[in-house]
Amino acid sequence: QVQLVESGGGLVQAGGSLRLSCAASGSIFTIDTMGWYRQAPGNKRETVATITSGGTTYYAESVKGRFTISRDNAKNAGYLQMNSLKPEDTAVYYCNANGHYSNARLFTSWGQGTQVTVSS
Repeated sequence: QVQLVESGGGLVQAGGSLRLSCAASGSIFTIDTMGWYRQAPGNKRETVATITSGGTTYYAESVKGRFTISRDNAKNAGYLQMNSLKPEDTAVYYCNANGHYSNARLFTSWGQGTQVTVSS
């Protein structure tokens, strides 16, 4: 089983910055894709950004130019740098990882979520 632990959420004023971290542990052979998703009250969970093991990134239009996703393959860790935060970025942010166990089986895992609140 793969465990993901997020950290770095909190309360920030509009225009401020936060950096989320996601640490993966378990019998991991490879993490193919890591991603950040968010869910605001009353809304569906949406993709924020994803990154492959080769460094290919995807961003939702709403965060392009403000958020940067990165990862450290050696540490099985992922990050989301969030700048110029807006009140509409307020949500619970979840880390996701997809990859292979050391026995070659596939896995997909979610973190427990971290709250990001942006005040106006």
